[in-house]
Amino acid sequence: MKHRLRSTGVLVGLILFGSAWACPAADRGPDVPNPPVLNAMQTELDRSFATLSKADPPAYFISYTVSDRHYAEVSGSNGALLSSSDDRARWLEVQSRVGSYQLDDTHKLGDRPPSWTSPGTTAALDDDIPVLRREIWRETDRQYRAASEALIKVKTSEQVQVQTTEGGAPDFSTEPPHTSIGASVDIHLDRKPWEERVRRYTAAFSKSSYVLNSIATFTALATNQYQVNTEGTKLAFGQIHYRLELFVQSKAPDGMDIQRYANFDWLDPKDQPDEKTIMASVQQLIKETEELDQAPLADPFAGPTLLTGRAAAVFFHEVFGHRVEGFRQKDIAEGQTFTSKIGEKIMPDFISIKDDPTEAMHGGQMLLGYYPFDDEGVPAQNVSLVEKGVLKTFLMSRSPLLDVPHSNGHGRRQLGYVPVARQGNLIVSSTNGVPFSELRKKLIDLVKQQGTPYGLLIDDIEGGFTFTGRGQPQAFQVTPLVVYRVFADGRPDQLVRGVNIVGTPLVSLTKIVATSDKPEIFNGYCGAESGSVPVSAVAPAILISEMEFAKKETSTDRPPVLPPPAHDPEAKGNQP
Repeated sequence: MKHRLRSTGVLVGLILFGSAWACPAADRGPDVPNPPVLNAMQTELDRSFATLSKADPPAYFISYTVSDRHYAEVSGSNGALLSSSDDRARWLEVQSRVGSYQLDDTHKLGDRPPSWTSPGTTAALDDDIPVLRREIWRETDRQYRAASEALIKVKTSEQVQVQTTEGGAPDFSTEPPHTSIGASVDIHLDRKPWEERVRRYTAAFSKSSYVLNSIATFTALATNQYQVNTEGTKLAFGQIHYRLELFVQSKAPDGMDIQRYANFDWLDPKDQPDEKTIMASVQQLIKETEELDQAPLADPFAGPTLLTGRAAAVFFHEVFGHRVEGFRQKDIAEGQTFTSKIGEKIMPDFISIKDDPTEAMHGGQMLLGYYPFDDEGVPAQNVSLVEKGVLKTFLMSRSPLLDVPHSNGHGRRQLGYVPVARQGNLIVSSTNGVPFSELRKKLIDLVKQQGTPYGLLIDDIEGGFTFTGRGQPQAFQVTPLVVYRVFADGRPDQLVRGVNIVGTPLVSLTKIVATSDKPEIFNGYCGAESGSVPVSAVAPAILISEMEFAKKETSTDRPPVLPPPAHDPEAKGNQP
């Protein structure tokens, strides 16, 4: 399976807006009434389960989730407004499991790819309990019928197919119920100021003759999520998240596409970046775009490499993080890189890794992968994955393993998908961190020792992806955007372009020789089986003794024949 991480929603494709929770849901007192939508859900759940738990086959678990989203977006390009919208919608998802916790309708059938999508339907925006109950009733009936048919196929398959050891683990874990009713949230946004801002930001990009296209997008999202299930869980919690994305595109003389990107995330309107900060980012993106346009192409290379913290964060997300997601350990189609390595050393002993979605901020910066409860109603938990280089456990949803029988709050999904174990806030720490200047000196020392013509410094990245399926190479790729050759003879660093970091996980992790003492944060979106989810990765800069680089895919189309109209001195109407 190929998994992709991007810093920008623009490049991922059709994804939902990233989630960042404003605060953990606070429990209300017993005298505070539930939201009307939660009352409708609970009433219909009690009625449905009373009958379907006695049906043939019996439903042993039912859950209802309603996501109420208020979404606003303002987008501009090249000095003009592209779109400005404000929308609200509700989405209802019903999960009806038939059979038992040990074997139910979701059981994977051999090497057949499972269905990752989760049927759902739009729901009425009005808090009209009879109407909401009617919608929930219809969807419950549909999902119970589908689950009943699926269980017949599962039981037939068991008689003719060999089961793996982990395939004998229960299909669903038992978890204690949780009740948390938090205040609802909403956004109150005047889009007009942002319409002017996106015009202004993208007009600044257009002042450079190197820029082919620019986009600025401001988004604001308020989500209220309601969950109930037959184990007794009852949740209502809210989130607010604001994001500004800046995207600029150019094309080098040889046809290679050049892209630069920056984003800002905040939770409270008072924390939005000021104009000075944003315009400084705009000017920096223009400068880097112009320099990359003229930079030489890099050759394939294998040698010492220094990754700044953001690049290192993506490296750990792709190389390590996806391979410790629990559901991959029980899927015979997966490569299962670390399945049998609990208790074994898999990386240097000065490195430890945790995934902590309970952490909303790190070093004063927002973490996009924060959430109070996962999408299966389990509280988010801080999970220690690696301690002093030794693998300790896996990220778990409610799909248990024989040796890890319970969820640790990492069942996540995009609306319309089935929750599986996913990363939240992957945080890497090191006990031998040194100042970045010293780490750079160590890079030069390695260049001299290995006799390579130079080392590479990866200063910024676009994202990356990895393959985890057994039928594919167990490889990863990270796409750097700003790469420098660092020479041992004192020559200035040379900016180059056109390479991707490639490698395999077991080898690459063991070649880390040192780290910096200052972590950096990558906030982005990760696309995998359960859709695109917001994630953060935190890591110090890392020095790797040997890393391989391959040529980046490129276009053969040359840049436009004519310069942009505003930069053509011979065009009519232009100022001399």
